[in-house]
Amino acid sequence: MSKRYPIVAITGSSGAGSSQIIAAFQHICRREQAKMAVVDGDGFHQYDRAAFAKIVADADDAAHPSHFSPKYNDFGKLDALLKEYSRSGSGQHRQYLHDEIEAAKYEQEPGTFTSWTPVPEDTDILCYQGLHGCFVDEEYDIASHMDLKIGAVPVVNLEWIRKIHRDIRMRGYRPDDVTATILRRMPDYLSYITPQFSRTDINFQRVPMVDTSNPFIALDVPLEKDTVVVIRVVQPQRLNVDFLYLLNMVPKSFMSRRNTIVVPGDELGYAMELIFTPILCDLLEKRREATNQQVA
Repeated sequence: MSKRYPIVAITGSSGAGSSQIIAAFQHICRREQAKMAVVDGDGFHQYDRAAFAKIVADADDAAHPSHFSPKYNDFGKLDALLKEYSRSGSGQHRQYLHDEIEAAKYEQEPGTFTSWTPVPEDTDILCYQGLHGCFVDEEYDIASHMDLKIGAVPVVNLEWIRKIHRDIRMRGYRPDDVTATILRRMPDYLSYITPQFSRTDINFQRVPMVDTSNPFIALDVPLEKDTVVVIRVVQPQRLNVDFLYLLNMVPKSFMSRRNTIVVPGDELGYAMELIFTPILCDLLEKRREATNQQVA
C-alpha cells in the first residue's frame, strides 16, 4: 500500500462485470483530471493459449488445469510489479490478447502475449483487473499491496451465461469447449477465487430476476434491467460511503443489511460513480499530500 502511488484491485472471473467498474473509474479520473493505468491480470498467466491447450490435452482425468490456479500464473512478476509501482510509480506488465480485435492492434495472433512494457509514466493510480487481485497464499500476499479491493461477483449461473455467450460470439469457441472449461476449473474456482471475496472492501453481486436455472441452454444473456445488484461495503465509515445519500439518489434502491444496498441493475453505473467518487478523491488527495511533503 502506498499513499504516493495507490493501487486498486478489481477482482472477478470471466463474465463477472469488472469492465463496468473500470469504466466508472475512468469517468471519475477524467473529471478529476487524474491519470489511471490499467493492468491486465491475464497478462501474468504462465502460458499462451496454444501451450495451455496442450497442458489441458495431456492432463490425466484427475487433473484440472486452470488459470484460476497459482500453478499457471506468474505471481512473482505480479508481486514485483505491485511492489515497484507502490515504490516508484513504475513496473513491468503485458497484455494477453483474447480475440482478433485485440490481437490486430499488435499484429499478433489471438491467445498470445504482448511484450513486457513499463507502466505509463506519471500516473496517479494503478488499477489491476483480473483473477487474483486479492490472492493470498504462503508465498505471496497480493492483497496486501492494494489500497482498495473490489469484487465483481455475479450469481454463478449468470457468470457462466455471460462467459458462454462471450466466448462463443466474440472469441469463436465451440459451446462444448466452453462448457468443458467451466466444469474443469470449478475446483480451482472454489479454492482460489471464492476466498478472495472475503478480503475485498466492496463486493458487487449481480442477481438475475429471470430464470437462469440451466445456464448451459440459455438463449440470451439477461439484460441489466432484468437484474438487481447487491452492493456490500465492509467498512462504510472508513470508505466514506453514505447509504442514506445513495438511497436518495438511486431510484428503487433499498437496504438489505446495515452495510448492504440493493440497486436496480440498470442503475449500477450511476451507483458506482456515486460510491467511488469520494473514495477515489480521497486516494488522490492523500497522493497529492504525500507528493508535496516529499518535494518540500
